[in-house]
Amino acid sequence: MAYGGRGRGGYRGGTGSPPGGPPPPRRNDSDEDSEEGQQQAGEQELATKMLQIQSKRFYIDVKQNRRGRFMKIAEIGADGRRNQVFLALSTAAEFRDHLSLFSDFYANLGPPNPDTLPEDGKLKSETMVKDNRRYYLDLKENSRGRFLRVSLVSQTIARGGPRCQIAIPAQGMIEFRDALQELLDEFGTDDGGYKGELPEGRHMRVENKNFYFDIGQNNRGIYMRISEVKTNFRTAITIPEKSWSRFRDIFADYVDKMKDGGEKGPSESNK
Repeated sequence: MAYGGRGRGGYRGGTGSPPGGPPPPRRNDSDEDSEEGQQQAGEQELATKMLQIQSKRFYIDVKQNRRGRFMKIAEIGADGRRNQVFLALSTAAEFRDHLSLFSDFYANLGPPNPDTLPEDGKLKSETMVKDNRRYYLDLKENSRGRFLRVSLVSQTIARGGPRCQIAIPAQGMIEFRDALQELLDEFGTDDGGYKGELPEGRHMRVENKNFYFDIGQNNRGIYMRISEVKTNFRTAITIPEKSWSRFRDIFADYVDKMKDGGEKGPSESNK
């Protein structure tokens, strides 16, 4: 599917040159409060595109780490507040197609009419699913106008985890779509990384506690989330795949020590 036009804003790509004019304002990355925390070692930024839509700035970054390529979309409000979501490249292509459909729907809407507006303000909704992540796309209307809200929920932490979201003014959906298309034209839609099926989650009960073992994948790779649940209490840890073997060895070492009645010396646990 091809799209014409070029979105406004700056571009820094892995190939080619940026369009004429002054470069876009740079973000202060030291102030980022994102879900990935500090930038991961070995993570490479391949391209950045900036869009100015009404009073908001949007940065669309194409990044790569040892697990593959992905997009990070950051929204900077007029007050400096920052929101962001992450997309696999294949999901970004699906999002691009949804933007076309939402734009067509928006173009056929009449002027705002508070008397016919749904209570929740939603005019049209769609959902995207990628691995353990679910994206909710809602074209909404409120007193400030119409906008597309993109919400990301990780299914493994949906029991109480945060929801990441951005809001794109409806007038800028076509511009946003074209910007995605330009990046996808250059970098493709292949996510890279793990291609197989992730194992099913597992569960075990010990006395009054339940333990849930969930395997997930995000832009940093594959991980295991172990949740301990009992009445009015829930906690969890996340273990990156690269550490699973070490965790297994430590558990096995403790199991052996308990079987042997603690006969091994403490120093042997570090071997």
